[in-house]
Amino acid sequence: MDLVLENIPFLLKGAYYTLLITVVSMFFGLIIGLLAAIARIKGNRFVRNVARAYVSIIRGTPPLVQIVIVYYGLVDYGIELGPLTAAYIALSINIGAYVSEAFRGAIQSVPKGQTEAALATGMTEKQAMRRIIIPQAIRYAIPPLGNTFVGMLKETSLVSVIAVTELMRSAQLLVAQYYVYMPFYLSIGIMYWLMSNSY
Repeated sequence: MDLVLENIPFLLKGAYYTLLITVVSMFFGLIIGLLAAIARIKGNRFVRNVARAYVSIIRGTPPLVQIVIVYYGLVDYGIELGPLTAAYIALSINIGAYVSEAFRGAIQSVPKGQTEAALATGMTEKQAMRRIIIPQAIRYAIPPLGNTFVGMLKETSLVSVIAVTELMRSAQLLVAQYYVYMPFYLSIGIMYWLMSNSY
């Protein structure tokens, strides 16, 4: 444990990047998810099909594959991204697909009478969605979004494969330096647990 204590600042820096990636990806994922949910409910056939395909493909493929495609695959098309930028993009797209389903269920759970009442007062359908339906849907979506946030926190460990020095990568670097496994991996396990349960 002495090695762990000596390297706590390095591990805490990794924890900082873990939280940063989680918060940034969740923020953009919420935007993507809300747009995808609205597209699936209110869009025309083409838009609905695009949104449905997006959700199906992202939910049906491993996040690790998505991260590798964004970081390594886009290079084939002349798009080179930094590791942190690639992590943000890949995880935002990934989480957006899951968030969209939470939002879609929440929007559909708002009684139809709410929309009808809004339209009766002279609002357009877009105004009713923006002012009446979405605010209520967000309240309904909060519990599943909390679980999604915790899941995202743990999924950030996957970006270690593209050399982002978050918590998992920090432990890997320390293991490579000291050739000791258990103390470092147990330590980051505890740190993930503390961060997940402090939410």
